[in-house]
Amino acid sequence: MGTTTINGVPAHPLWVHVVVVLVPLSALALVVCAAWPAVMRRAGVGLPLLALAALVSVPLATDAGEWLAERVSETAAVERHTEMGDELLPWVVAIFVLAVLLWLLHRGLLHRFLPAGSGDVSGSGGASGAAGPLASSRVILVVGTVLAMVVGVGAVVQVYRIGDSGAKAVWQGF
Repeated sequence: MGTTTINGVPAHPLWVHVVVVLVPLSALALVVCAAWPAVMRRAGVGLPLLALAALVSVPLATDAGEWLAERVSETAAVERHTEMGDELLPWVVAIFVLAVLLWLLHRGLLHRFLPAGSGDVSGSGGASGAAGPLASSRVILVVGTVLAMVVGVGAVVQVYRIGDSGAKAVWQGF
């Protein structure tokens, strides 16, 4: 799938740096944009594009890691690291899906699928000022923020765990 070597060097450690930057950055951006609609308006399509870049980086790192694992001594630590690496993709898919949904919601493209009056998540409370639409938009804001936090924290914790296991697989015994 992806490049397994770059300039003669195994690509896995290089791709990992991309993952370690993009996944936490997209998780943080997702939480901030979900919690503050004004930030989401400014971020625009940047949030889903950032999440897409993070999503693409994970299989590149995983593919290069599988290639590298076939060329190093098989140890329990390497096995654990490769198994944990496979567990990151669902978290990053969730970040991407939530980022796209949030973007669509703020662009008003999901209004057909939401209860009447709940499409305004801009923080203005809607034009009518009625309690129903305001309450609905607040519920969507709270639920979206909680989902973003759960997925964001889960992804960042998983990135940390994978990196820690990889460092132990490489450096234990030195």
